[in-house]
Amino acid sequence: MSQAKEVRKLFLDFFAKRNHKIVPSSSLIPIDDPSVLLTTAGMQQFKKYFTGEKDALKDFGTQRTCSVQKCFRTTDIEEIGDERHLTFFEMLGNFSFGPVGKDDPSDFNDKSGYFKNSAIYWAYEFLVKELGLKIDYVTIFKGEDKIPYDQTSYQIWKDIGFDDKNIKEFGREDNFWGPTGDEGPCGPTTEIYIDNIEIWNLVFNEYYQDKNKKLIKLKNPGVDTGMGLERLMKVVEKKETIFETSLFLPLKEIIFDQRIDLEIRKYRIIADHLRGAVFLISDGLYPSNLERGYILRRILRRLVLYLKLSRLNLDIIGKLVKVVIENYKDFYPEINNYDKIINVIDKEVRIFEKTLMRSLAKFDKIIKINDAYEEIGEKLFLLFSSYGLPLEIAKEIFKERNWNWDNKIEEVFNKKYREHQKLSKGNG
Repeated sequence: MSQAKEVRKLFLDFFAKRNHKIVPSSSLIPIDDPSVLLTTAGMQQFKKYFTGEKDALKDFGTQRTCSVQKCFRTTDIEEIGDERHLTFFEMLGNFSFGPVGKDDPSDFNDKSGYFKNSAIYWAYEFLVKELGLKIDYVTIFKGEDKIPYDQTSYQIWKDIGFDDKNIKEFGREDNFWGPTGDEGPCGPTTEIYIDNIEIWNLVFNEYYQDKNKKLIKLKNPGVDTGMGLERLMKVVEKKETIFETSLFLPLKEIIFDQRIDLEIRKYRIIADHLRGAVFLISDGLYPSNLERGYILRRILRRLVLYLKLSRLNLDIIGKLVKVVIENYKDFYPEINNYDKIINVIDKEVRIFEKTLMRSLAKFDKIIKINDAYEEIGEKLFLLFSSYGLPLEIAKEIFKERNWNWDNKIEEVFNKKYREHQKLSKGNG
């Protein structure tokens, strides 16, 4: 973890010298952004500065900020276990809120907004000169849907010394970011790749997308950059995957000390979900069946499932929680609350452990791989209604056993669920 602490400090110091106000991470539970359940990007706490609803110069004394932001995303939760996906991660970011001044990266005293010139030069300087890394290639926006080609970014990278083979062009799907939620600031991006991994995404917020997906040109463009600390540490420490870095090594040592032959995918899921749960709970979230509370409940249930599939005792959770707190408490002091965190986790996982063990015993008796999809759907609903086995956990069991999951199974389950709801309302 010492290397990660050093990289965080290097990043913040680098931008502090360039007149950025260092702003602490906001909570994973958004305070005034109803468009999202959880904080998914570093720019979320700054949305109103991009739109002009708030004045950065008044609030920060500069139109530039920098942060290391806690983030949580569940869009790829079923991919957790591969080499690169995470639910919880840290995002290093620097931000500029217009109007744009000289945009001179060599002027460290300027407090005005900057744009593509400074953003690109500083990203290059930090990665290459501060960290000693070698950039493989960069990408820029090629133009699409009446949004013009990013000629400016192309020319800046050329001036730095990149040739055409190291500047790749892509459309909206790859090089246009945002907004977070249903509406908000967005714009074309340039992305930096090292070891064939996207390390840093520089977003140039030139537009506001409304709820009807209409793009409106912003009066003052802004800069919103994001660089995942976990990915950065992979290349800094020259590791095969993010899960081999110092950010995860203490967790890995505890887990493999109990099961030396543990399948690597299971280790990654356990480590990711445990770490994510600790941060969600430290920010005040509790498990529930509603919205963000269900996100926490879901990852805790998956944690229990994979501990059981790995034949690991639930008592290991306490050791893992202590390690996460120890490794992050200096930078995120709010996480230093072991008793609260372990009590929330313990209550949830002990209840679900009983549900899971009863369900698994029945699962093996009634679910057969050769059953018709319609029959499987009906049986899974029986397991849910009678024993409390959630459908997403059933899907995980199928995945672990390499059984084929067909959408018809879910359709039948949902049909039975709707019928059950109607009967319950009728009886009420």
